[in-house]
Amino acid sequence: MPLILPGNVASATASTTYEVANSCRWNEPDDPSMLKTSASGNQRTFTVSVWLKRSKLGAFMAFYSQVTDNNNYFMMNFQNSDKLDIHDLSGGAEQSNFRTTAVFRDTSAWYHIVCAVDTTQATEGNRFKIWVNGTQQTVFDNNAYPDQNDDIDVNVSGEKTRVGAGYDTAGYHFDGYLAEVCSIDGTAYTASDFGEFDEDSPTIWKPKDVSGLTFGTNGFYLDFEDSSNLGNDANGGTDFTETNLAAADQAVDSPTNNFATFNPLENYHAGGTFSEGNAKYTNPSGRHDFAVSTIGMTAGKWYYEVKVHQDTDYNTIGISDHSYQGSNQELSEDNYSYAYYNESGAGAVRAAASNILTSMPDYGDGDIIGVAVDLDNHKLYFSKNGSFINSGDPTSGSTGTGAVSIQDLSSVSSSYGQGVYFFAAGLWNTDSAAGNYSANFGGCSAFTVSSAASDGNSYGNFEYAPPSGYLALCTKNLGSDGG
Repeated sequence: MPLILPGNVASATASTTYEVANSCRWNEPDDPSMLKTSASGNQRTFTVSVWLKRSKLGAFMAFYSQVTDNNNYFMMNFQNSDKLDIHDLSGGAEQSNFRTTAVFRDTSAWYHIVCAVDTTQATEGNRFKIWVNGTQQTVFDNNAYPDQNDDIDVNVSGEKTRVGAGYDTAGYHFDGYLAEVCSIDGTAYTASDFGEFDEDSPTIWKPKDVSGLTFGTNGFYLDFEDSSNLGNDANGGTDFTETNLAAADQAVDSPTNNFATFNPLENYHAGGTFSEGNAKYTNPSGRHDFAVSTIGMTAGKWYYEVKVHQDTDYNTIGISDHSYQGSNQELSEDNYSYAYYNESGAGAVRAAASNILTSMPDYGDGDIIGVAVDLDNHKLYFSKNGSFINSGDPTSGSTGTGAVSIQDLSSVSSSYGQGVYFFAAGLWNTDSAAGNYSANFGGCSAFTVSSAASDGNSYGNFEYAPPSGYLALCTKNLGSDGG
């Protein structure tokens, strides 16, 4: 079965009674945000609950705020240190400030964050509570509690509520995916009102149906299920105004079905950059770098797509065990990585620093390359714009019609191999120009998908239908035999 590397914090790997259908992708360079104006509400008692999947680390990024002005606001964000920070500013002075000692650096995982405030409580520790993945946070770098009956800068008439951005519209935008965003006016709920631990896998925290909660005057619920109106308040209140968000930013990557993306923590030679929810990878010129998926594969049949955005030579798209980090080792340079690459108007499949299949067409700007890997029969197939190359038939099983035979990593005894394949894309040669690759693992494509084809289990959103028996790399498909 496939594996998730690194850890799968808060990402469901089993069926759940409540399914989250969608999330919304926020690409920080675009300055995305959602905005609405508050009415007068309860400033002493409220709750915010957000599910999120980070795409960028080491940067100050807000995901929720209520703002009167730069001297009066409530904000939830990650610091440059990747620590969770929640604070309230009143009259230019902080009246509450909480920053976790824990850091949150897993870009492959969904996190659930709940902040519940009730300043009417006599006990200081009951006035401000924070949970991450169902566990209350009790160790902080900063923990300045508000005074009893303090008015927090929330639910103020005319105040701006922002999702995916902070108090400054020119910066502090979130980068990643948000789902099940709930704001509660007048009630201090606990994390268990929004999620629960899985009965069969008690370390996995999963969402619950929130429709029975009391949202109050300014409360809202963003479920992102309407791609034409991502700011729709599913609780029936005033909708948010969206800025730099489009229907293509609706994702099926969610807390109950976590999809693979490119993995920025596996950034070979530290040369590439990631964007569009880690579905786009940009390789600078003069580098032989590549990106790999967050989910690895050890058995079964799997599929993904890559759209190429340049006509340069030496594009490489395929699979790798990504076990090496040498300065001169590109995708397809060892025995455990395979790539469809192009050079001088021709294409080939390359492995172990040699061409192993030359009957391949060239490809370039605008072409979509499909990769279908059959780890049960150790075969690899490539398609170009929906047609499998070399008369390839991914359903041919052990016959492997038109396929490239690949190593069975389970039999690799050397410590060099990790026993896991990952989807990969990048540049092969330092003489090539910059490379740009928009991947589609099925959860949220970095290129516009027109056909919306899913796999045989009805998961994913692809431009071209995966071959029969081939699945999207997502947690709902974990444990599948590929059939």
